[in-house]
Amino acid sequence: MRPDHAPLPPRYLRTKDAAQFLSLSARTLEKHRTYGTGPAYHKLGGRVVYSIEDLETWVQRGAVTSTSDPRGGRVLPAKRHVLTATPPAGRAFR
Repeated sequence: MRPDHAPLPPRYLRTKDAAQFLSLSARTLEKHRTYGTGPAYHKLGGRVVYSIEDLETWVQRGAVTSTSDPRGGRVLPAKRHVLTATPPAGRAFR
């Protein structure tokens, strides 16, 4: 490598490095991936990788400027989210 060229930063990070980039544990990032609440990821050769751009986008989804701001585009916690069923119109649960 020529001395006048700096090495390029990686475009993709493995789970451990992506978690460190986000200041999370690798296990928390794995849970987010399992529950569908985390950043987008890719599988390259069977390995899970995250692009820096996808990580930054996910972080920005949770950005707020004030505690009184509505939380429309928030980052969900790493846990299962159950959808509540609503009864069909005109029918009641027994």
